Amino acid sequence: MSLGIMGFGVVIAIAPMGADELLYRADGLASIGLGLLGGLLAVIPYRRRERWAWIALWFYPVFWTIHLVFELPPGKDHIHQVVFIALSLLGLLLPVRAFFPRGRTVVR
Repeated sequence: MSLGIMGFGVVIAIAPMGADELLYRADGLASIGLGLLGGLLAVIPYRRRERWAWIALWFYPVFWTIHLVFELPPGKDHIHQVVFIALSLLGLLLPVRAFFPRGRTVVR
């Protein structure tokens, strides 16, 4: 997911496809940052099974669901958004017991 967002950002930052070139470049740079941040979350704290990373990565299915519901760009077919929602939900829900094991008390 993160690599896809980052790749999209690189393409838009290098070759903007609209009349407002500076806006597209800024969106590209923001997408690069978003992809990098999500990738670092997935590679380091999520793999360590840190709950805050699991919660933070819920940004992805929420982000893509908003894009789907409000028919936001990129693209007009919206198939990629459904795929990204499904992939991000799988990545969050399949290991849910690793982040929230049964019978474990929370130490404060």
